[in-house]
Order: sequence, then C-alpha cells, then structure tokens
Amino acid sequence: MSSEEMPLAAVRGRTGWIISDGKAGHEAQCRGVFDALGLRYEVRRIRPGRLQQALAPYVPVARSEHFGQPGATFAPPWPDFAIAAGRLTVPYIRALKRHAGRATYTIILQDPKVPLSTADLFWMPEHDPRRGPNVITAAVAPHTFAPARIAELRAVPPPAPFQSLPRPWVGVLLGGDGSSYRFTGDDQARLAASLRSIAALGAGLLITPSRRTPSTLVGAIAEATADFPRFIWDGTGENPYPAMLAHADYFVVTADSINMCGEPAVTGRPIYVFAPSGGSAKFQRFHDALARHGATRPLPNRITSLDSWSYAPLYAAIDIARAIAERWHRRRAMLSGKAET
Repeated sequence: MSSEEMPLAAVRGRTGWIISDGKAGHEAQCRGVFDALGLRYEVRRIRPGRLQQALAPYVPVARSEHFGQPGATFAPPWPDFAIAAGRLTVPYIRALKRHAGRATYTIILQDPKVPLSTADLFWMPEHDPRRGPNVITAAVAPHTFAPARIAELRAVPPPAPFQSLPRPWVGVLLGGDGSSYRFTGDDQARLAASLRSIAALGAGLLITPSRRTPSTLVGAIAEATADFPRFIWDGTGENPYPAMLAHADYFVVTADSINMCGEPAVTGRPIYVFAPSGGSAKFQRFHDALARHGATRPLPNRITSLDSWSYAPLYAAIDIARAIAERWHRRRAMLSGKAET
C-alpha cells in the first residue's frame, strides 16, 4: 500500500453525516467525497425556519431544533466526519463543531463566505480566489460518477432508445438561465442550428434537459433536429443521464453549470461547450482551466466534422478524499501524542 493510500485505508468504514439542504447538486458533491472516503454515512436534512433561511449562514440553528439533545435530528453519537455544502447548512456545521469538538472532522464544500475557522477543512473550486491553510482546491467539483462507476455502467448494455441511433453518440446536456448566463432567443436558435449540423453528419444525439432548461430551448432543438435520429428525454421513466455519461462518444454541454461541465470530464471524452449570453470572470476562469487541461473546446455555430481528442480524466472526489484523510490522520496522531504526554 502506498503512503498516500494509508490515510484513506484508515478512514474507510468510519461514520459520516451529510448535512443536506435538499439541493440535489449540493448533496451529490457531498456523496462523491464520502463515497471516495469509503465511509458509512447518513444524510441528515436540515429544517431551517424562515429567519434562518433569510439570514444564513450568519445566524445559529433555531432553538426549536434542539440541536444536540436526545431525539433530535442532530444528536449524539457524533459521526467521525461531517460534510455540507450551501449557506443554509453552515449553522449546522458550526453547531456540530461546538458540540462534538475534535470527535468530528468537519468539511464545507465551496465558499459560503464565512470565517475559515467555521470548519476543519474547506474545499473550493480553483476558480474561486479564496485561499487559506485549511483550504484545498480542484479544477472541477466532486460528484458521484467515480471511474469505477463509469466502468460498471459501460459494462451494461445502453438503453434501448440509444441503441436505435447511429454512432457516434453525442450526449447533449442542457442547462438554463442562472445568475451569470441567459439563453436569449438568438442563443437558443444558435445552439439548435449547431446541433442540427452535428446530426447532419450522421451522429446520434442523446439530449437531456435539466430543471432549469427553458421549454422554448427544448422546443427549438426538437424542431431543428426533427429530421434526424435523436433521443430527447421528456422527464419520464429512468433518468438516462448516467447512461449518457458512460456511453456517449462526445458531449455538448452548456456553459452555465459547473457540475454539468465537470462531470463528463471524468470520461476522458471530447466535450464541446456552448456559451449563452452573459458569463462572469469566475465562470471564465473555470472554463479556461478545463480548456487548458484539454477537456473542452468551444462549440462552433456549425460543425462540419467532429474533432476527436483525449485528455487525462478529471475526478476531484478522490483528490479531496485523500486530502481529508491525510489531514484527519495527522490531527489524530497529534492528539494521540498530546494524550500520551
């Protein structure tokens, strides 16, 4: 066993809590890290009141939640590790750290703009500028699609709708309007025309919208590609997204979602990025990092041939897990030394 794997081996099988605000993206990031650590974990969902929702992360947990008392959602026995993402969860990490002390190693994902003393360790994306002695970074966000899971999915025959389409398969991952990007009518027409040009090359399109995807964008793409073989998920039945990640030969993703752009990078397969109107310096730093790594290229308005390229797959969860395990192991050794003296 290598020296860098020893701390990981020491934490496997220990207990963990995911303190969840119910947002699927936040919870997936936390699960990805705890899966990589090999913990036995539970998801503890929070119930903040209106005041806490409005003023988090700067207010304490409501007294009505009886934090730390028998029978409460958050009560002993305390876990070995606790992880959270999103500003609503920060008061719970703060309360846990106060009640459990060094018994629980606390981790916050992303930057909720609180003092770094709030948790034992923070993970932040490289495109966020904040740094500190207990801050670790990675180019992409952690997620649950470990390389081993991708391999397992590839070993299973793809869904029947995929099998009726010609190869290569192009997974099209659609986001929507957010704080930094907006899909104007021109943007929607531009993306639809680009996808039509891909379909005209004989590729099969595997298209999945998200909850933020405007219905007008889905409609524009459906109309533009109506003469070609394609699959558009309508939200019914099993979510095809895991199978798309495993089986697609190429990806087209919209630039508005860091998770959506980062998850396909675990496959090592080419990713074209479509940028709608807007953007920000933060998003630009993220996209520049993916491009420098060789994972992504801009999506042309019209594609005359699908380029093929490769790169080292990106899987941040294992790097974050190793950093957590190493720091936990180091702290444990230090506390044991103090106890002996």
